[in-house]
Amino acid sequence: MDSQTLDVVVIGAGQAGLAAGRFLKEAGVEFTILEKSGRVGDVWRNRWDSLRLFTPARYCALPGLKFPAAGGSFPGKDAVADYLAAYAARFELPVRTGVRVLAVRRVDDAFELQTSAGELRARSVIATPGANSTPLVPAAGQALDPSIHQLHSNEYRGPSELPAGAVMVVGAGTSGVEISLELAQSRPARSVYLAGKPTRHIPDAVFRFAGPLYWRLVNSLLTLDTKPGRKVAAGFHKQGAPLIRVSVKDAERAGVVRLPRLQGSGDVPADVRTIIWATGYRPAFDWIEGLPLDADGWPATKRGVVPELPGLYFVGMPFQYALTSGLIGGVGRDAKYVVDYLAAHQRTMSWAQEQ
Repeated sequence: MDSQTLDVVVIGAGQAGLAAGRFLKEAGVEFTILEKSGRVGDVWRNRWDSLRLFTPARYCALPGLKFPAAGGSFPGKDAVADYLAAYAARFELPVRTGVRVLAVRRVDDAFELQTSAGELRARSVIATPGANSTPLVPAAGQALDPSIHQLHSNEYRGPSELPAGAVMVVGAGTSGVEISLELAQSRPARSVYLAGKPTRHIPDAVFRFAGPLYWRLVNSLLTLDTKPGRKVAAGFHKQGAPLIRVSVKDAERAGVVRLPRLQGSGDVPADVRTIIWATGYRPAFDWIEGLPLDADGWPATKRGVVPELPGLYFVGMPFQYALTSGLIGGVGRDAKYVVDYLAAHQRTMSWAQEQ
């Protein structure tokens, strides 16, 4: 790594990091984007084979580049990966792949970053939480019979890679329902179980007949600036995202056996040979020294700005500003806000140093 102090380092070349990069370039700020994967888009390529977007393509564009698919379609993971790679190329964003950020700490008026390629210094850092998400596996998994094959949904690729026998999917969010549906198509009747309390379901008709109105609701009304938005945000991390494009009824019609929330090993049917934990992720930010966290373990910020650590910012956190903040179509607004704040802060610091 170069020993010079860079203006800005962006951690992660997912949708949030790329959106931030585009606005940094517009602002004339010198920056680099560090991506732990070998290629831009690998975070999507490495998900399960049949994964598709949960929102229509017309609402999945990053700033300045339309998603190349029919507006009402739900593109697959590889199409999303290719779109991200095309976005980085289109705006000539300086992405360095194969570099993992291991630790960040503030030293004097800059940040030191320990990376897999050496040490780096930067005046400002924009972190994207997707770069360090940690799969959440309930403690109940440790008490299960060791003969039961266990994996998290981020490790699942397809039915053919699983051992023979019944499968239990734990977690009735969109990922869990979609995986159970896929498994039911290739397994004997009543050999796929889905455990958990389902989240709210948004019917397909909402997108078909009132898509623009719905997007306006979740993107513009449900924000931290409105009373309804703050109410939703208060309980956002304690409940899953709504079911979109698939429903629990779809799973039941496909022959998936519904079970209540898993409480312990005694709730696992005797014929189960594999458990897939579709239980989401937990925040893990101990790699940033001195970072203040909220009650749910997420960085305590003001729209992505960390007041206690000047120069540190976040983009892409769930409900960072709106219900759509963690989505491809929602990160652009947050990225612009953060970059505008960052650029103004750097101008102020430069002026102060010249006096």
